[in-house]
Amino acid sequence: MAAAAALALGSPLRRLLRGPRPRGAIPAPYYFISRERCSTAIAVAVAAARDSVVKGRADRNSAEDIRNILDMAERASQRRDVFHTNFLTPPTVKEAMLAIEKLADIKAVAQGGYPQAERCRISVGHLDSMTSNPDVVAALSISGNFRLEPCSHGDFLGAILGTGITREKVGDILLQGERGAQVLVDPELVDYLISTLEKVGKVGVSCTQIPLLSLEYEPPRTKSFKTVESSLRVDALASAGFKISRTKLAGLISSGDVRVNWTPILKNGVTLKSGDVVSVSGFGRLKIGEIVTTRKGKYAVELIQYLWFLIAQSSQGSVSKAATCARVIALPMTCLEKYPTVSNEILPGSGAM
Repeated sequence: MAAAAALALGSPLRRLLRGPRPRGAIPAPYYFISRERCSTAIAVAVAAARDSVVKGRADRNSAEDIRNILDMAERASQRRDVFHTNFLTPPTVKEAMLAIEKLADIKAVAQGGYPQAERCRISVGHLDSMTSNPDVVAALSISGNFRLEPCSHGDFLGAILGTGITREKVGDILLQGERGAQVLVDPELVDYLISTLEKVGKVGVSCTQIPLLSLEYEPPRTKSFKTVESSLRVDALASAGFKISRTKLAGLISSGDVRVNWTPILKNGVTLKSGDVVSVSGFGRLKIGEIVTTRKGKYAVELIQYLWFLIAQSSQGSVSKAATCARVIALPMTCLEKYPTVSNEILPGSGAM
């Protein structure tokens, strides 16, 4: 809204873009403005968007990420260049794309490697510079014999981060059962991981680069159920959803193991709403569905739990262990459903946890 107001008819910026003209002359279309004036317009719009993003945001880290992306968009406009972010969480990608779409002459593409990817990188550039979609995501296959030693998402992520790589350089991790996992990473780290990553848990592994088209993924399995609670606080709904006591959940919250919309929370009193995603380390993830107020003033809440099971079979063919992963592959929505845009683009088939 602030960016639109900055370009409102009759505003000083609009008059600047028009420039002086002889009396009686026909006004030139706005798209015939000079490069210098276009850069000024982008700078003003970016400043307005940056201010609107920061106001009222509790998650300062996400706000800082979005500010940096808007600064990146301004540099891309001025230099006629293309810049790329690290991997971002879904809420940050969504807000950044919505902020960028208000900027003229800027194209943005979110890519995560496959259509349902959660963690994505955003590429921003001037329309003249982004004639093709940047290649900013690479896929690795981590192979090993996990038949007797099944590993979770956290095991694979921990092994990768143990090589010295930061979380922002790693995208989604797609579990492949007893075969291992497929991982999306920054292309610059492919050779490093191939030569460095040797173990996941107790299992020796080998890494090879694979085409993005070779990724194996599927929508997560879910189950829905309803609970009636007197409060919409996170401790009430998460306790009902994960079937754990509020006392235990309070301890998990204090230790930073509970996240709402991918952001850690440290207080029990956070109020949830429809569409919020709650994840608890070691227990899984659920989404808040429809909320209906009952006649007695309580809340009937639909909880959607995401399930992904690793089944390891022994040599006799019986199930020896079933591990529930702390993360699922992806939420069941396409990129276009998650991040609707007007002037910018999210690649169908390339993606945008």
